[in-house]
Amino acid sequence: MKRIQGKGVCGAVTMGRLYFYRKDNDPISRKTVTDPEAEQQRFAKARQQAAKELEALHEKALREVGEIHAQIFEIHRMMLDDEDYCSSVSHIIDTQHVNAEYAVLRTSDTFSQMFETMTDEYMRARATDVVDISNRLIRCLKGDSDGRILSREPVILVAEDLTPSETVQLDKEKILAFLTLRGSENSHTAILARTMAIPAVVGLGKLDPEADGKTAIVDGFTGTVCIDPDEAAVAAYTRKKQEEEEKHRLWQSLRGKPNTTRDGRSIQLYANIGGLDDINAALQNDAGGIGLFRSEFLYLQNDHLPTEEEQFRAYREAAEKLAGKKVIIRTMDIGADKQTGYLKLPKEENPALGYRAIRICLTEPELFRTQLRALYRAGVYGDVSIMFPMITSPEELKRIREQIAIAQQELRTQEIPFREEMETGIMIETPAAAVISDILAPMVDFFSIGTNDLTQYTLAIDRQNPSLESFYQPHHEAVLRLIHQVIQNAHKAGIWAGICGELGADPTLTEQFLRMGVDELSVSPAQILPIRDKIRSMDLGS
Repeated sequence: MKRIQGKGVCGAVTMGRLYFYRKDNDPISRKTVTDPEAEQQRFAKARQQAAKELEALHEKALREVGEIHAQIFEIHRMMLDDEDYCSSVSHIIDTQHVNAEYAVLRTSDTFSQMFETMTDEYMRARATDVVDISNRLIRCLKGDSDGRILSREPVILVAEDLTPSETVQLDKEKILAFLTLRGSENSHTAILARTMAIPAVVGLGKLDPEADGKTAIVDGFTGTVCIDPDEAAVAAYTRKKQEEEEKHRLWQSLRGKPNTTRDGRSIQLYANIGGLDDINAALQNDAGGIGLFRSEFLYLQNDHLPTEEEQFRAYREAAEKLAGKKVIIRTMDIGADKQTGYLKLPKEENPALGYRAIRICLTEPELFRTQLRALYRAGVYGDVSIMFPMITSPEELKRIREQIAIAQQELRTQEIPFREEMETGIMIETPAAAVISDILAPMVDFFSIGTNDLTQYTLAIDRQNPSLESFYQPHHEAVLRLIHQVIQNAHKAGIWAGICGELGADPTLTEQFLRMGVDELSVSPAQILPIRDKIRSMDLGS
């Protein structure tokens, strides 16, 4: 048995087979071939394989996310048969006597650049589709997997690291646990693991590739991974698993119970979700509503900019599934570690302090209004609220109001039904917003404190940097004072204040937050019942 140590980021234990997630980053080189006809046949077979994959993806997307989101795979399948594209690849193979991979790459460059220069926005978006199709063909030619989990049984996924976009596209039903060799316990990937209630360990350093396929035990509480466990380790794991299952049974008995302390203090307990897939988990864990719908994952899981209609359908589905419960949707928070290729964001020295979130939206107002129109349309179907991230000044709120007014007028002109009055709030995640929260409070309906970024900016520590984790102190007095100040300023202005960052699920701070007067806590679905248990055990009068 081999025992290795990392950092646990989601408290749970599991046992299963290790599966190494590999990405193909090898460059495509030009190779001279003596048999162009053989390359033509390889290209034809790759097209057939790619078409089968896209057909399967289309059927899966139809079942899971609906027709609108599934259309992109049908478009890609049709583009595989594009006569100009296929003729270009064949011509390069025949005239230059080169390998099919190189011919596809050259054709991809030519066609994507052609689309990018077009004036029509829809046609420009096709550049990303060309690149995606070409990458799929190249992978088929090389015989590589596409990053999917090629296993019939659930596995323990091992990766060097995972970006949020890679994480959100994985088949969650096939994952028993996440293991990453790099990464921080405060990264968005770690946060996603907690949202999905999947055991996760990060920062393992090295793991012998020969471990691929071996049995392992993952302890997300301690960050310990046991490879080829002996009988004693399996017995210990079994006991711990049984204890966890008993805890979960006790927590399930709290479903339907109020979030009220022994002395009568009540608060709202909502769920943080990354997309529609997480709504069932929120409802199963008896969430009072959705306190943070991370809309950016609609952007990360697509290879194109989501249209107004695509966004509207997603927000409407969320509102309808919550059946009258509050759904707070955060506008696009792209940037920093949440990158997407088709937006072509500039490379930055300090992306966490750079062009991201509301800064992108206010710089590109048409993109922003597309989302606003979708949100106001979805408001007809439930209790939808809008929340804006990365606010630092009243001027930003004034510009947001201007864009809302324009978006609403556009809907009126088109005679599209929408909800005229919707609750709007802001994330308090910058020290600037916390310090001037008394000025911002009269301009909004609520505050939601994003403790992850608030901590990083207050302490001047990159929360993604694993070498700084010993310095990262989320319980720092400066952070807690800012949180208290924000809650006080909210109440003075007659609005409510909640916490949607990771500290909201920290049971060691629950009592302190309630004593500060917090009105709402929004946590990952799996943490709702444990936090309810904590609240119901407290007596604030003592």
